[in-house]
Amino acid sequence: MQLETPRLVIRPWSHDEADRLLDILSRIEVVQWLGDGEPVLMKDLDEAHERIDRYRARSENPPLGFWAVQVRETGVVAGSVLLLTLPNAEDGEVEVGWHLHPDSWGHGYATEAATAVIRHGFDAGLPDVHAITHLTNDRSQAVCRRLGLDDLGEMTKWYEEPSRVFRTTPDAWANRA
Repeated sequence: MQLETPRLVIRPWSHDEADRLLDILSRIEVVQWLGDGEPVLMKDLDEAHERIDRYRARSENPPLGFWAVQVRETGVVAGSVLLLTLPNAEDGEVEVGWHLHPDSWGHGYATEAATAVIRHGFDAGLPDVHAITHLTNDRSQAVCRRLGLDDLGEMTKWYEEPSRVFRTTPDAWANRA
C-alpha cells in the first residue's frame, strides 16, 4: 500500500530505515504515549528490524496496516501512521494512530497522514474509525480535533488505563467542516 498527499508518502517501512525507527522508538517523549503501562523504549537495531517485520505482517489485511510517513521534500521518515483493529475489540473496531520523531512535530504531518489513512479506510468500507489517546496527550487530542473527530470522552473499553476516545464515520467524515 502506498498513499500520497501533497507533502507525504505513506508506505511500508523498509529495513534500511531501522536506524530511524530506533531513533524514534528509543525516545521517552514518543514512547510514553504508546499503549498501556510503563513505556518500553526500543533498545537496538535488532529490535527495530523485528518491529519492521511485525509492521509488515500487520499490513497484510488491507485496508489495515502500519506504515512509514515519509516527507517528500527531504525523503526523511517523519514517523509512523497506522490503521489497526483495537486491542480487545469486540466488534472489530479500528483505530487510527500516529507517532512521529520530535524533529517532525509541529509541521502538520500527523494530521495529513491520518487524513489519508482514514480516507483509505472509508474507501475500503470501514464503518467507523476511532482515535485513542492518553488522557494527558494534549498534542494528539489536538490532532483529533483538527481531523474533525467526535470526542466521545473517557473510556476503558480497549485499554486497562482510561483513554480519551475520538471517532468518526464515513458520513461524518464527508460532512466535516
